[in-house]
Amino acid sequence: MRLLLTGGCGFIGSAVVRHLIRNTDHSVVNLDKMTYAASEDALEAARHDPRHILVRADVADAAAVRQAFATWQPDAVMHLAAESHVDRSIDGPGEFIQTNLVGTFVMLQEALRHWRGLSGEAAKNFRFHHISTDEVFGSLGEDGLFREDTPYAPNSPYSASKAGSDHLVRAWTHTYGLPTVATNCSNNYGPCQFPEKLIPLMILNALEGKPLPVYGAGANIRDWLYVDDHAEALLLAVERGRIGESYNIGGINERKNIDVVHAICELMDEMAPDAEIGPRGNLIAFVSDRPGHDQRYAIDCAKIEREFGWRPRETFETGLRKTVRWYLDNQAWWGDIRSGRYRGERLGALTD
Repeated sequence: MRLLLTGGCGFIGSAVVRHLIRNTDHSVVNLDKMTYAASEDALEAARHDPRHILVRADVADAAAVRQAFATWQPDAVMHLAAESHVDRSIDGPGEFIQTNLVGTFVMLQEALRHWRGLSGEAAKNFRFHHISTDEVFGSLGEDGLFREDTPYAPNSPYSASKAGSDHLVRAWTHTYGLPTVATNCSNNYGPCQFPEKLIPLMILNALEGKPLPVYGAGANIRDWLYVDDHAEALLLAVERGRIGESYNIGGINERKNIDVVHAICELMDEMAPDAEIGPRGNLIAFVSDRPGHDQRYAIDCAKIEREFGWRPRETFETGLRKTVRWYLDNQAWWGDIRSGRYRGERLGALTD
């Protein structure tokens, strides 16, 4: 297939591009706006592979998106481009509405235009795969799991914008017949994640001997999914997903935030000991909680296992060790970010 993939220089998108080039014969047209969190270096060897083409464009730019469809005539779309950091959505929700809602609307409209121009097997096999998040479902109590039929209850500007985009995708299938597939994933982690997110922020702060800020009491629970496992599941979804269906993708690795931070501290003390810094656990600093912080997310991914035979390969322990190792070995990748674009400052605190 020739895939039009949006946001392919972002964290999850770049993992998908690497997976496609490394493990398939597919080609990929990578449409990316190249915002603060994008990185061509994250593509690694795929960056210079002839089966990968980078198109610098905004998904909310209808003319640019239309041109991409006309030029490259994709067999399928994987729509990953999104603003994704909850804290940034609290400080500036407008960008999230523009990219996540307006951008998805533009992608759907141009995909529909493209699909209507296809015929025969090309029309039958075309798919628009929309990649979303478990945060659209809101917050779980102590028990239960998010299923594909869990009612939506988004609580942050980010999750509300993603919930809206999910609803647009559903509507374009039911109203216009566009063949779509949707996936909702749990918290991703792994190589090449921009260091505003919990795990890379804790790794780099621990490496530099800086405080490790933990929101509230650190009791919030997330289900952690290693990004390469997610990339594998996404490819299965676009290749085999049933039209109009959604699939939950989870890591089956629930952890309290404070336990995640302690695990990082232990790995850092083992893999990068520093007598001057001392035990990294001493760097933990509890700070005011995120406004509206959801208590718990957990995914039931039985549907994707049943239909595609997919399960995550990495446990949280194996995936986290790989992740810490990658950041220790790739200072050239994150060094420029920490010195300029993002230095680890608190975002989304409202009053802080």
